Amino acid sequence: MIKHYPPSPESLHRAIARFGQATVLVVGDFILDRFVNGVIERISPEAPIPVLHGRGETSTMGGAGNVVANIVSLGATAVPVSVIGTDVAGDSLVRMLRELGADTAGLAQERGRMTSSKSRFSALNQQVLRFDEEEIKPLGAAERAGLIRHFRAALTRADIVILSDYGKGILLDGVAADLIAICREAGKLVLVDPKGRDYARYAGATAITPNRKELGEAVGHAVFADDEIVAAARQLISAHGFNFVVATRSEKGMSVVGPTEARHIATQAREVFDVSGAGDTVIASFALALAVGADNVMAASIANAAGGVVVGKRGTARLTAEELTGALFRSHGPTAHKDAILDATSAARMVAAWKEEGLSVGFTNGCFDILHAGHVSLLHAARSQCDRLVLGLNSDASVRRLKGAGRPVNDQHDRACVLAALASVDAVVVFEESTPLALIEALLPDILVKGADYTVDTVVGADVVQKAGGRIVLVDLVAGKSTTGTIGKLRAGGATN
Repeated sequence: MIKHYPPSPESLHRAIARFGQATVLVVGDFILDRFVNGVIERISPEAPIPVLHGRGETSTMGGAGNVVANIVSLGATAVPVSVIGTDVAGDSLVRMLRELGADTAGLAQERGRMTSSKSRFSALNQQVLRFDEEEIKPLGAAERAGLIRHFRAALTRADIVILSDYGKGILLDGVAADLIAICREAGKLVLVDPKGRDYARYAGATAITPNRKELGEAVGHAVFADDEIVAAARQLISAHGFNFVVATRSEKGMSVVGPTEARHIATQAREVFDVSGAGDTVIASFALALAVGADNVMAASIANAAGGVVVGKRGTARLTAEELTGALFRSHGPTAHKDAILDATSAARMVAAWKEEGLSVGFTNGCFDILHAGHVSLLHAARSQCDRLVLGLNSDASVRRLKGAGRPVNDQHDRACVLAALASVDAVVVFEESTPLALIEALLPDILVKGADYTVDTVVGADVVQKAGGRIVLVDLVAGKSTTGTIGKLRAGGATN
């Protein structure tokens, strides 16, 4: 039996760091979501119903629009293609997409079509009513020809395609099949967020992303256990030619099932406020991960963490790359930080996520060529000053420039692995320059720690940290030792804020 290991935090964060390079073509049902909040204090004198006193209203994009919004908020480019109405809801969707910076050339507004909208009324964060305005009908011949024309034009610049089917008509009557055939001909991956029981209309897609209930409906019986999920997914793969199935399983996480292998990814325990739009976030993040070269399991790990974030938010939610990075660190449990050898871009995202959570971030740096008790004491002292500690590590070339041709004794990979295994270190970033100034400028830590043989004026990056509102901490040295021979006694150096 082959033992499968979960993707490393480093590989996951590298994938997220590449999201900005991806372009995703999104086709499907664009919906306007309205949220009306208020309070209920009395019963209507006209009928035995509560009276909602409005206290505010917001509008956002739902359906395929929420997929687009998630792609953009994760740092990538989304290209929407669909047909909506020439009504107030349709105008609102076009405006919102343009505000996101999305190209709306492929979003046709037709007089004979009604834009779907859903209005949710809530009192004290509890939904009391949902009011839907929509007309479900397939595309007319002219609408269909226009959509396919826009799709072909946009496909040339897309890395991957998402079909977001909310059952409002855009993908009915063989439109989905036509688009999938075009993708296959062009060699493009196409993911489908399905609707209904008949998955034959998605035949040939790279993957579908049903939830557990939808998966059961598609095969005609309820599915719960791991083996039932796998059997149902493989039944659909066999029947419709999918490469694989990604089944979301609510609090149990996610399953990625192919013809011969299956992986089950556990979710994090999290308080659920609202599941509205969680599927949109999952397929958006999954598609982005695939688009930048992640394999199925890596992509599912990223998407699983993304879904866990948005269910903890209210309303049709989306997330940022920083929130996703933070969720991935939490999802890998107590050993995650020990494995976190990151590049500068990933580290900057991680630091931003930590700060969003209200955590203080410290930074120290050095060659750490032959690790000894002085190093460990320095790192322990540095970690005691902050909630998270990032260690900047000189690369092999940088060490040679500083210490001569015979150094380092241990290469940067070995040094990074040993340091990342220390409980006091939350992330290790290797830098090529002779000093960590560029890295400090990128991370902007709250606390910069060095040995007491420095003064604040001679600490590289001190002015950068202080200007950003951070402080410098100098560690007292053991008599006769270098900065690597330290004890845990600390003193604050110079002007600290």
